[in-house]
Amino acid sequence: MVDIIDGALFQRMVIHGSASINAQKQAINDLNVFPVPDGDTGTNMSLTIGTAAAEAKKKPADSIGKAASINASALLRGARGNSGVILSLLFRGVSKGLKEKDEADGVIFAAALNEGVSAAYKAVMKPAEGTILTVSRLAAAKGAEAAQENNSVEAVLEAAIAEGQSALANTINQNPVLKKAGVVDAGGKGFLCILQGMLDELRGVPAPEEEDDSLPAKESADFAALTDEEITFTFDTVFIVRKTTNKSIEPFRTYLNSIGDSLVIGEDDEAFKVHVHTDTPGAALSEAQKYGTLELAKIENMRTQAEELAAGKKAQSTDDLDQVEAELESQEAGEEGVAAPEKKFGVVAVSAGEGMASVFKDLGVDGVISGGQTMNPSTEDILREIARTPAEVVFVLPNNKNIIMAAQQCVGLVEGKEVVVIPTRTVPQGISAMLVLDPEADAETNAAAMEEARKNVRTSEITYAARDSDFDGFEIHEGDYMALAEGQLFGTDRAIDGLLERLAKADSQQNAEFISIFYGEDVTEEQANGALAIFQKECPSAEITLLSGGQPVYYYMISAE
Repeated sequence: MVDIIDGALFQRMVIHGSASINAQKQAINDLNVFPVPDGDTGTNMSLTIGTAAAEAKKKPADSIGKAASINASALLRGARGNSGVILSLLFRGVSKGLKEKDEADGVIFAAALNEGVSAAYKAVMKPAEGTILTVSRLAAAKGAEAAQENNSVEAVLEAAIAEGQSALANTINQNPVLKKAGVVDAGGKGFLCILQGMLDELRGVPAPEEEDDSLPAKESADFAALTDEEITFTFDTVFIVRKTTNKSIEPFRTYLNSIGDSLVIGEDDEAFKVHVHTDTPGAALSEAQKYGTLELAKIENMRTQAEELAAGKKAQSTDDLDQVEAELESQEAGEEGVAAPEKKFGVVAVSAGEGMASVFKDLGVDGVISGGQTMNPSTEDILREIARTPAEVVFVLPNNKNIIMAAQQCVGLVEGKEVVVIPTRTVPQGISAMLVLDPEADAETNAAAMEEARKNVRTSEITYAARDSDFDGFEIHEGDYMALAEGQLFGTDRAIDGLLERLAKADSQQNAEFISIFYGEDVTEEQANGALAIFQKECPSAEITLLSGGQPVYYYMISAE
């Protein structure tokens, strides 16, 4: 039995835990499905701890205090969704409990687990029982008891997992939503999966085969899956500049952000290396010469590459700077720098679908982060967009209840910028909040106005059921169309037009002055016009707008004000 662990062993335990949840993430997602196909808890937790596992492989640590600190920092940057944020909080507390320690025995490790629980509970505004919080609290408490009888890390983990499994089984009785859906808590199961992986490392059990998707998908993009519309800028541009002046390159960074995206700059005393996606690579290269001498450059047409790959061909590519590009992609987000303020207010919004992104851009949003029900952005993704926004105060619109916590972790983390999170739960709420932003008002007044605006929006959505279920007296069958009103089940139907008609007759639409219908990627323009006709007939006094949202999962998102 392993009684004491050091930093190197702790890091191997984290890597094993990451592999374990990665192998089971879909099973965890299925618990989170109720029955809308937006289950993402397993994916979010896997991506979150995957960031820590990758960091552990790059930065070996001998002391457990250092290893835990590296782990906590990586988890915070990689946190995705509520479950990922809570996971990062649990390990942040563990890091606090192991601070400045070279190794840990059972008593010390159990105390650190309880520090983690305390940190998570303090950070969650309204802790709910029957969740990952309950499972982690009872597991950690049992681990502390076990440590008093057997001062062994292995014994602590074994006892904690056994108690956690009992607590997990009981979550179905503690949370009414879980009880009605007939499942246990997905976050709690994910946490126990990670702990089991850590215990398996101590016992010499081989780790499951890790998949490449342990890191965010954007870091290993599948160009064959991209359509021409999904590529915002055409040219993937990489170059090296040998410095001939001592002036700061921050203005150049700001300029590149204005003409492209996916910007990464690595800099040392002699040179800097740039990676950017842009439509005007010549302009980028010309501007760069104000700071030094161009040494190497690589420019590739991503639209052409995507077409070739989609056709099963080998994409044409230059290889002069492959090593440089690999170095750039490994740069941490914190090395990108912070854009100097050029205005009082800026806005960052999370959105899914090109149409939705265009609406936000038209309204003046500075940065749109791709996200939604099936892929939540991490805290690091949001931080990066906040940092590149050239404003003193940056408002963040999460537009999804599962992203609010990740966004709130950004407050206070970007030097020189005030971050204000408006807890928008849907894209229509975010659009309404954006409409009332007043450049002449102060931050507090704007925050209050945006909060009031989001509260006045009623959002309905139509999706489909992923499995058979029974909820609130509704018998739901796999493949049914489902309508949600403010996140609550409104009704089901085998015909989508019947469901649209019932939604149009609901009080929220009948009492509305303005109705916006956003249709998703799986809806044709003809079908969308049919939905518009239904609402025009049933809501004659409302001003109704039809827009292509291009969102996944949901056929329609309908806002009423």
